[in-house]
Amino acid sequence: MPTLSETRTISVAHSPDSDDAFMFYGLATNKLDTGSLSFTHVLKDIQTLNEEAFRGTYDVTAVSFHAYAYIADKYILLPHGASIGDNYGPILVSREASKGKDISSLKIAIPGTLTSAFLALRIFNPSFEYEVVPFDKIIDAVQSGRCDAGLLIHEGQLFYESLGLHKILDLGEWWHEKTGLPLPMGGNVIRRELGPEIVGEVSDCLRRSISYSLANREDALEYAMQFARDMDPELADRFVAMWVNDLTLDYTERGREAVRRLLDEGFEKGIIPHRVPVEFAT
Repeated sequence: MPTLSETRTISVAHSPDSDDAFMFYGLATNKLDTGSLSFTHVLKDIQTLNEEAFRGTYDVTAVSFHAYAYIADKYILLPHGASIGDNYGPILVSREASKGKDISSLKIAIPGTLTSAFLALRIFNPSFEYEVVPFDKIIDAVQSGRCDAGLLIHEGQLFYESLGLHKILDLGEWWHEKTGLPLPMGGNVIRRELGPEIVGEVSDCLRRSISYSLANREDALEYAMQFARDMDPELADRFVAMWVNDLTLDYTERGREAVRRLLDEGFEKGIIPHRVPVEFAT
């Protein structure tokens, strides 16, 4: 295994979303001294990243916490970089006004079976028909009538009402009412086999990147806008503020408990086939 005195290239994979781009701004634009480490960045959608994590493709990768349940043998959670919604989260929408208790009769467009949004929705109600649809096509699937409802995980959460869609359920609000905890969506993991020294160095680089972005918000947001799928700056700023926050810089014990609770509930409801040991790098 390389020592810290040798140059080591670390592959980092994350989604092409403005919030991920924002938090990796410092690293991706070489604003930080990373010592003996260099970083290559790969951008792929979260469903693809979840699948790649099963194969251990990247040294560091963003994953859904639901997917983490199946890769904890290969990867350990980094203590920074999470997307956690405190009393807000994925939103289930439909063309016609409906109530959460009715979803068993609906066909729902979901962004992927390994997403935390899908896990949370199944904890809420385990019985409904669904179809996997790319996250940026879910609103189209609902508007066209292809699906009765759609589970929104990205910026559609902010403008669905302007398109005439109705909120059935905000999973973050429901989860907070149920548990008093925030709802964790995704985090960054690192391959265990890199060893504690490299893991610690990478963790420090990621923490400093997030801190740099928060301290240089305007520049980081301008960088992130190129990944914002034609969002206007005000909307992108709101979206980034939702998902890059104090819990991104440090989970805190409350955030860590939220991850444990989500995965425990998934196991107890029979969605995840085994109890998941939640382990964070130091």
